[in-house]
Amino acid sequence: METNYINFSKVGIIGCGFVGSSSAFSLMQSGMFTEMVLIDADKARAEGEALDISHGLPFAKPMKIYAGDYSDLKDASLIIITAGANQKPGETRLDLVKKNIAIFKSIIPEIKKIDYKGILLIVANPVDILTTVAIKLSGFPANRVFGSGTVLDTARLKYNLGQHLDVDSRSVHAFIIGEHGDSEIAAWSCANVSGIKLNKFCEMRGFFKHEEAMKRIADEVKNSAYEIIKRKRATYYGIAMAVRRICEAIVRNEKSILPISSLMKGQYGISGIALSMPAIVGRNGVETHVPFEINEQEAADLQKSAKTLQEVLAQNEL
Repeated sequence: METNYINFSKVGIIGCGFVGSSSAFSLMQSGMFTEMVLIDADKARAEGEALDISHGLPFAKPMKIYAGDYSDLKDASLIIITAGANQKPGETRLDLVKKNIAIFKSIIPEIKKIDYKGILLIVANPVDILTTVAIKLSGFPANRVFGSGTVLDTARLKYNLGQHLDVDSRSVHAFIIGEHGDSEIAAWSCANVSGIKLNKFCEMRGFFKHEEAMKRIADEVKNSAYEIIKRKRATYYGIAMAVRRICEAIVRNEKSILPISSLMKGQYGISGIALSMPAIVGRNGVETHVPFEINEQEAADLQKSAKTLQEVLAQNEL
């Protein structure tokens, strides 16, 4: 990344719906940035969100928050794209494809016009498809365009396992990989609690029906968004906190390992589609995927997940 063009204290958010505004609020509270640009097709909405969040600044750290346009994003270190149609009750993330690809066809060319040198973080759903689309439409290096992927799903898995085992979820080490959606995979073969294999830790806590518990917890994670949408019509707090975590890894150059959605280049026989796999994330975006050992069944499920996404993308050629 050409750092002479980049202001690492500045962030842009495109889309001021539930997810965009919640992310803006979360990032304001983080103190990571001193400038935030909000963009929405409805400029009055962006202005309203900027004003509302700004009124809380006396309780936080100094920051400039305003509604802007694409020219204001030129020197931002990060552009977070949350713009897109909302997932309705009974609708899958893949059902949103046509509507949201059309929206991206209007957004990405505007970003290209300003000769943007920073990182594009895709949050809109279906995130894996839209990350792939953003890479193709922008022509930017793939390390600079990636999605929030299964960072939130992984947090849900850790939370559920923590609840199940009555242990701090931060001590749980496990990943959801593949699609952020119905074909996602809980990589149980690598899961552990502070280095202790998961099954052994479960037995230590009095749980012995491993297969039954694994299926129940994986299903709970996969269906969490549907359950939340059914009750309150949208999910936004969890993903806003996931966005904040990814931004921390980038801005602070943490080299954190996160399951973001990035372009696969032959790993596990998968190419040409963005999928979530653990990767090192820092100031230059995606540094590298990490050598993540999964069992044969998980690898087969990952390839199946990729095939599902590739088929959907093929039906929606750019």
